[in-house]
Amino acid sequence: MIVVSTRSLKIFAALVWYVGATILLLKGCSLLVEADALKPEEGWPRLAAVAGLFLGCLKAKFLFNRSCQKNLDRIAALDRPRVWQFFRPGFFVVLTVMILVGVTLSRLAHNNYPFLISMAILDLGIGIALIGSSYVFWKQKAFVK
Repeated sequence: MIVVSTRSLKIFAALVWYVGATILLLKGCSLLVEADALKPEEGWPRLAAVAGLFLGCLKAKFLFNRSCQKNLDRIAALDRPRVWQFFRPGFFVVLTVMILVGVTLSRLAHNNYPFLISMAILDLGIGIALIGSSYVFWKQKAFVK
């Protein structure tokens, strides 16, 4: 069994948090670009970007901050931290399902203007929430020995 420091687990958790945010923000922006190319005369992509930002801020404040803090508290309480314990096992299952559903929905959205806008709002909202709640890692000095 590979025992690691709690600091290492916090760094792994933050990396997953930031990688997920980056991927979702890039994907959301690409969906908006595709929607704009389909109907350049429409203003929905700009409104969708604002909606994603607004919803993401709400999710960060009321959901993701708490989730991030709980995970950091759980990691700090581990007696013998193992490398795979940077998230609970159930989180990895949920993350896998969310990735598969997200990829499937994004593929289905191609050439469908309302679906592209909806998926962009969803992806941008979650990406912004991840970025916004990542301050919990810094506030808790998760990377300091």
